[in-house]
Amino acid sequence: MHYAQTEPKRAEIDALSGPTVVEFGSPDCGICRAAEPHITAAFADHPAVRRFRVADGSGRPLGRSYRVKLWPTLVFLRDGKEVGRVVRPASAEPVRQELARIDTAAR
Repeated sequence: MHYAQTEPKRAEIDALSGPTVVEFGSPDCGICRAAEPHITAAFADHPAVRRFRVADGSGRPLGRSYRVKLWPTLVFLRDGKEVGRVVRPASAEPVRQELARIDTAAR
């Protein structure tokens, strides 16, 4: 999966219903590339969760609206509201835990 170069508007994200994860990173980020297998493994058990991968950078409005400081940052949303966040996951477990919190289909 690639990072979208065009980011959605914050109002569009806020209006989404159901479980969603917005992942901020960069294709040039070594830490993002290292975390990708862990993130992908965690998502394998949660096919109902919508995932947006956004190429972030200085001055990009969506990342700034979530106060993203480090990549990758995963923001976990339920019905457009932030309920969790994982920054620079070194394993799949923290991502799995947050996915379980928002994925009502998996319950």
